[in-house]
Amino acid sequence: MRWSANPDQLLKTLGPPRASVIIPHFNTPELLVKCLQSVAAQTLDYGWFEIIVVDNGSRLPMRLLEATWPGVRFLIERQPGPGPARNTGVRAARADILAFVDADVRVAPGWLKAGLKAVGRNPLALFGGDVRIDVGDRKQMTDVEAFESVFSFRQKNYINKKHYSVTANLIMTRTVFDRAGPFDGIDKPEDRAFGERAHAMGIRTRYAPRMLAFHPARTNMDDIRRKFGRVAHQAFTQHMERGRPLILWDLRAAAMAVSGLAHAPMMLFSRRVTGIGNRARGLRLLMQLRWQRALDMLDLSRKARAGDQLALVNWNS
Repeated sequence: MRWSANPDQLLKTLGPPRASVIIPHFNTPELLVKCLQSVAAQTLDYGWFEIIVVDNGSRLPMRLLEATWPGVRFLIERQPGPGPARNTGVRAARADILAFVDADVRVAPGWLKAGLKAVGRNPLALFGGDVRIDVGDRKQMTDVEAFESVFSFRQKNYINKKHYSVTANLIMTRTVFDRAGPFDGIDKPEDRAFGERAHAMGIRTRYAPRMLAFHPARTNMDDIRRKFGRVAHQAFTQHMERGRPLILWDLRAAAMAVSGLAHAPMMLFSRRVTGIGNRARGLRLLMQLRWQRALDMLDLSRKARAGDQLALVNWNS
């Protein structure tokens, strides 16, 4: 069965949905439309699913999208961060299976069916799907496309070695969410924190490669630097909350500065990038970015020593 623009009627005739797809949104309406199109195109062998969009205080109101997508439930969460937005979606969800996808993600055909199949095999586990980078021309990638194709959304590695999945492509039962949730606020990496809590409770995170989604590459170096600036901000907040000395953070920054050399073989031999030119562009950005990330990390510790207030970052920057 396909998604219906009249979920209230389905609720009356078929009962609760099999899955609730929850999408946090902040200031990316064009990408949200593509996301909704890909989610609404999903089909199930039986039953139906609902779509819930939770806006997190975007500059433009959602009225136009609400009129265009009458079957989608649009909610608002004022507390900043995708985690609180997802929590609001969960509270409103009518299904026992919760699927999470980001507003800037496009899911592949069969995405939801693969997720439901995975959860059906093990209802007490988390499942993270594969996330690949959408690129314009695979023969002539930009430096950012080449870099992100290798180093962004390394889901299999995150799941098998670090016990978490990015929340851009995640599915679980409500029972699992109730045990390990809710998601944290904007000051923490909510996906990793959620997975670590679940792992500590004996809830495993598993890889579901057929649950495939595509994420657009950032457009330039500034965009990707802002992304990692948010990651550094969250990691530094956690570092300070645990009472660790700043000198250890400075040593992490030094390791970051030289880590490009250690990770260069990944860029050179990855199957997700082809051609010498693409690999060279990705390698160049890898070296530049690791050096810049180290400087940004040192700036955080400098501000902490000076007693400066750390600025809050946008969650989809």
